[in-house]
Amino acid sequence: MIDTEALRTQPELAGQNVVLAQLDDSHFEPAWRALQDPEVIRFTGTHTKFTEEQIHQWLASRPGIADRADYAILRKEDRAYLGDVVLSDIDEDNGSAGFRIALTGPDVFGKGYGTEATKLLLGYAFDVVGLHRVSLEVFDFNPRAQRAYEKAGFVREGLQREALRWDGEWHDVVTMAILKNDPRL
Repeated sequence: MIDTEALRTQPELAGQNVVLAQLDDSHFEPAWRALQDPEVIRFTGTHTKFTEEQIHQWLASRPGIADRADYAILRKEDRAYLGDVVLSDIDEDNGSAGFRIALTGPDVFGKGYGTEATKLLLGYAFDVVGLHRVSLEVFDFNPRAQRAYEKAGFVREGLQREALRWDGEWHDVVTMAILKNDPRL
């Protein structure tokens, strides 16, 4: 049984170096800056050009939702915004959800923040919300993320050939998932 109240109230999750807090409009400025970073845009495969108003509205709509969890990743020492991590497309019947993480840019890549945020969100997904399966998609040009997901316990399940067109070239999408009883960080 999925605990939708845990999704609606979305408790803060604290790790050693990061805190996951409800994503909301108070995170607009750093989230907006991240959406302007070419590497962040590429790693997320985002073709859409958002307006500031669209981002304000989207961020303001995150709190209180019972069918997903949108967390801001904050550095624990100063609560600086490092990105966001999300459980989405929650399927109550099958106990499954999608996973997405986006860090703010190269200045925070490779420092373990994403790994710790992933660990915290998976603990919440399996041990609090009651999910059975969490899956994700990652592009073939992001091997660093693929290694981080494998380290967290995700298993490669498939390949969507030439599913993303970026800068005039086709790229494959790797699908990965982790089950509640799989080994994880």
